[in-house]
Formats: sequence, C-alpha cells, structure tokens
Amino acid sequence: MRRGTVTKEERLRAMAAPLLAWYDENKRDLPWRGDHPDPYQVWVSEIMLQQTRVAAVMPYYRAWMEELPTVEALAAADEERLMKLWQGLGYYSRARNLQRAARMIMENFGGRFPESRSDLLSLPGVGEYTAGAVASIAFGRQVPAVDGNVLRVAARVADIREDIMDTKVRASFQALMEAAMPADRPGIFNQALMDLGAMVCVPKAAPECGRCPLAELCEANRLGVQSQLPVRRKKTARRVEELTVYLLLQDGKAALRQREDRGLLAGLWEFPHVPGELEEANAAGPVENWGLTPLEWKKKLRAKHLFTHVEWHMTGYLLTVRGELPGAAWVDRAGLEALAVPSAFGKFLEEARRALGEEGGR
Repeated sequence: MRRGTVTKEERLRAMAAPLLAWYDENKRDLPWRGDHPDPYQVWVSEIMLQQTRVAAVMPYYRAWMEELPTVEALAAADEERLMKLWQGLGYYSRARNLQRAARMIMENFGGRFPESRSDLLSLPGVGEYTAGAVASIAFGRQVPAVDGNVLRVAARVADIREDIMDTKVRASFQALMEAAMPADRPGIFNQALMDLGAMVCVPKAAPECGRCPLAELCEANRLGVQSQLPVRRKKTARRVEELTVYLLLQDGKAALRQREDRGLLAGLWEFPHVPGELEEANAAGPVENWGLTPLEWKKKLRAKHLFTHVEWHMTGYLLTVRGELPGAAWVDRAGLEALAVPSAFGKFLEEARRALGEEGGR
C-alpha cells in the first residue's frame, strides 16, 4: 500500500489481517473470553470495565460470577447484596442498571439474551459500545465496539484530527469501523483493537510503535504525531465540594445513614456528614444538633475523592458519643461489612473497621 494515495477508509480496512494475526499470538487471557463467549459474561465484564481497568475488575468479576452466574440469578438478587458485590467499583448506577436489564431480559425476552444491536440498546445502561461488544463477541454480529482504545488506534492509523468528544465525529468513527470489520471474525476484530489500544497503542506517553502490527499502515507513526492523537477537547474542571464526615462510635457500633434513592451514590450507606469544612472548635455543633452528646474525640482525618464532575474534600472526626441519631443504623463490625459503603468513604471505612475491631477486642 503506497503512502499518500490511500484514503482513511482504505487504511482502516487494511488493518484486519495484520491485527488479527497479532491478536492470535498476543491476546490477553481474560475469563469472559473463549471459543464460545457467554453473552451474560461479556455483558457484565463490559459494564464493569467502564471507567475501570482490567486488573481492578478481575476480583469483582470473579466474585460476581460466583454469586450471580446467570441472568436469572441477577434478576432475583437482593439489592443490598448487589451493591455489596459492586462496592469499590464506583458508578453504582451501573449495578442497578445491570439488574434492571436482567429483569427486562427475563420479562421481555423470555430469559434469552438478546442478540441484535437494536434489542441490546433497549436494555438499561447499554449504549453503542456495549451493544457492539456483546453482539459481535457473543453472537458474531458485524457491529463495531468503539471505545477509547478503538478511537485512539483508528485516529492514529488514519490520521484523523477531529475532536473525538464531538457526537458527530464519534458517529463517523462508528461508520468507519463498521466498514473496516471482517465479516468472518467481527468479535475477534473488536477484541484485537481493544487489546492493541490497551497494550501497545497506549495513550499520550509512549506508544510502542516498534512492536505494533499496524506500524506500516499508521499515518501518525509516519508523521511522528502519535502523542497528538486522538484530538480531545479539554474537560471542564471538576467542582470542589467540602464535607465534614463523622465516624460516630457507641457501644461497639458505628453510625451509618442510607442515601436517598436518587442522585449521586443513590441508596448506598455513608457516614453522617455536613457540608463545609469544620475545624475542631466548631465540629461538635452538628453532633449536638443531631441530639448526641460527644464523649471522646479520638482522631481527625482528611480524604479526597474524585467523581467525574465533582471532587469531595473531606475532613473527618472519629469520636464516641451517647444518644440516638434519627434515621441512622448503628452497626457492629459484621454489620459494617454487610452494607455497601461507597469507595468515596474508603478511608473512613478503614478507620471504622480498625476502631470497631479495637472496641470488640476490649
């Protein structure tokens, strides 16, 4: 293929042969893959992998499949247990959408996993990428699965300099990748692109072009602009929110409250907190307003957690109290482990575990 005379469509179509040969030798060994991938396993893995690295997902995936091995089991699962299985993965609406979709599969599809892109897109929490991944990998449908890895590989190979955050540009990538897919191995093609983007054609720093099967096709490699692609507009800065968090201990138990069933971290359990950062001189105010008597202030903590559009800067206090806290559940160490507390409160959760362990050992 002569450089300079080749369209981006032709260049992307030419990827298949070298890419698939590379994948056959270098593919990652992942539990949801195999000669006959199970659609339920592919689906759950893809939802877990949204905004999360493979290494982080693996223990969660194995625990999930051990407890909820089928669509039917997921549809019937207790929500509290579901949230506990998801605890630490973040973006908890993903777990709720998995269960909503499982129930829809049981009710609308007779328990059989839908195969077509359109039917998959009807499921809660399933977008173009996930529909493409399940349809192609599990059912051999010629549907692209365009995620960040695929966008990066395609933009570099074809030297596409349009903003990938633009909806119309993403739609054009979808069409380009559909035209580039081989009819006989669409699922393998999608997985090969994912693996190449994760292992070789990596973001920003240093793509390993010397071992890339597409190096000879790649316009970005020829022009030396790999680090400039794909083009992505700058994200809006996160909004900062300050919180004061209370680890309240009483009679070997800690206080937790359940969040409302809507909004950020909906329905999960959290430590009582108030807006703003309160220093020691003012920290007793909310505790007393809740009708509690502070007994011993044990420790001050600080933590930060990043969400997509907001970051929490948290100041925390560990203290013993006396009294009743309306709307709270007082839980011992076992109760703490049974409830789903989001990773945003991870530092406080670890401190509560230590404190309750010490209390229980006295």
